Amino acid sequence: MIRTAVPADVPEIHRMVCELAEYERALHEVRATQEQLREALFGERPAAFAHIAEDDSGRTVGFALWFLNFSTWRGVHGIYLEDLYVRPEARGGGHGKALLTELARICVERGYERLEWSVLNWNAPSIAFYEAMGARPQDGWTVYRLTDEALKGLGA
Repeated sequence: MIRTAVPADVPEIHRMVCELAEYERALHEVRATQEQLREALFGERPAAFAHIAEDDSGRTVGFALWFLNFSTWRGVHGIYLEDLYVRPEARGGGHGKALLTELARICVERGYERLEWSVLNWNAPSIAFYEAMGARPQDGWTVYRLTDEALKGLGA
């Protein structure tokens, strides 16, 4: 079952963010607090959205956290999927596909023309999963990021 996240899900979402970061070998980079997630998802001006995957017993087994982007070429919004995570013991049960299907449904319903995300180059199981659903890598593009001191320096 896929459902829209509610404020009571924030602690579990935070745990899964940490689990995903550990899987991606970057747990040391997680700084987000539960309060920051609560504000981003459910504050006065939500900037992000989340969906929860539950198993047949109602246990949370995964999540998708996303936000809107905008294509100047197409002139419409799209969804940028920041995190998609299914707990290891629940993988292969269709939860990841169900989460992506829900986001695709939202895109179609709202007239959004893109559903995009990034995947680590070494994550072969995820790449195979995404490509099996028809997703294709965007060749010729490299993601750049400003953070920490470089961001502060440029913004000063």
